[in-house]
Amino acid sequence: MSVDGAREIADAVCAGARRAVDVVAETLARIERADPELCAFLDVWEQQALRRAAEADARVAAGERPPLAGVPVAVKGRRGLQAAEPLLDAGAVAVGATSVPGPGTPWQTWGLGARGRTVNPWRADRTPGGSSAGAAVAVAAGLVPLATGVDGAGSVRIPAAWCGVTGLKVTGGRFPSRDRTGLAAPGILARTAADASLWWRVVSDRDASAPPFPLTAVWSPGLGFASPDPEPVSLARETVGRLVEAGVVRLARPPVEPSLLDPGPAWLTLRTPGADPAGAHRVRAANDTRLHALFDRADLLLTPTTPTAPHGHDGPGDTYSTALTWAFNLSGQPALSVPAGLGADGCPAGLQLVAPHDREDLLLTVAEEAERRGAVEPLRASSRGENRPLG
Repeated sequence: MSVDGAREIADAVCAGARRAVDVVAETLARIERADPELCAFLDVWEQQALRRAAEADARVAAGERPPLAGVPVAVKGRRGLQAAEPLLDAGAVAVGATSVPGPGTPWQTWGLGARGRTVNPWRADRTPGGSSAGAAVAVAAGLVPLATGVDGAGSVRIPAAWCGVTGLKVTGGRFPSRDRTGLAAPGILARTAADASLWWRVVSDRDASAPPFPLTAVWSPGLGFASPDPEPVSLARETVGRLVEAGVVRLARPPVEPSLLDPGPAWLTLRTPGADPAGAHRVRAANDTRLHALFDRADLLLTPTTPTAPHGHDGPGDTYSTALTWAFNLSGQPALSVPAGLGADGCPAGLQLVAPHDREDLLLTVAEEAERRGAVEPLRASSRGENRPLG
């Protein structure tokens, strides 16, 4: 079953071709059918959602053209509704709260919904990633076109990669955050870069103009410290090749190889109450200097999003799934994961794009152009947690 994107829904509702209440009713029906297997939701707000949809229809009937009119969105966790207020003001309809890791979990790349553990819609025996687990699943399985997330170490980008959707972490400090460390930043999960761009325009009140293509990019499989598995590196590198062939990017010449210090110990120190942060600040300063030098020579940094394929529900073992993402929570640069095809296990992988501070527009316009030119293709997961595309 094909599901319309956010742009198509909003355009149809504003044009009077569809009613928001019908769009939301269809969304609620999809959730009711699929969520017993996917376990993507903690709560579904049926009556509230239908009421808000009717309000969106009334706004359109009164002559308004809200940019997200009637678009169903899911919000991360039971405390996520407040962060979605700009979307609701723009006519979107919050349909429910998505799953996050359960209490007392020592690792965060999984989710626990109201009906049980959240499954990857490509393979039910694999995790979708986390902590924005249900958000990624709800988008990947076509239950909603947009879902909000929060990214403290890769919590938007990792599930985006493992579920085959687009996931954006914004610049650190750009928006308010409850995280005392400042490492967490809001983000969005979307079926397409175009829909992620629509979200960005709503929350930032900024429009992006297309840069001159190709942009200069640096490719790094491990950022100088990580040792990712061969397959996610290969899939990401193949996607970079398609970006080059499509004329979206060109690789820096001579090649530049970033050599960052491993941010893991610094990140963990900053998240530990009472720990001495001096060493963490030294690592952060050293990496900031190296990243600034890199972005003096290039527009983008490209890496695999994750060092491994999705793990099982018993945990990631000794490998940090965050190995390639948390450097940019520490440094604050915006970062975007786009689909990079399927691995041998039938699960998606991701390519991570990183830009200088406050250049979310650059990431999104590049991703949109890559989709238009066929270099990046949105994936269609099964809503039944099976290893087959959604037709």
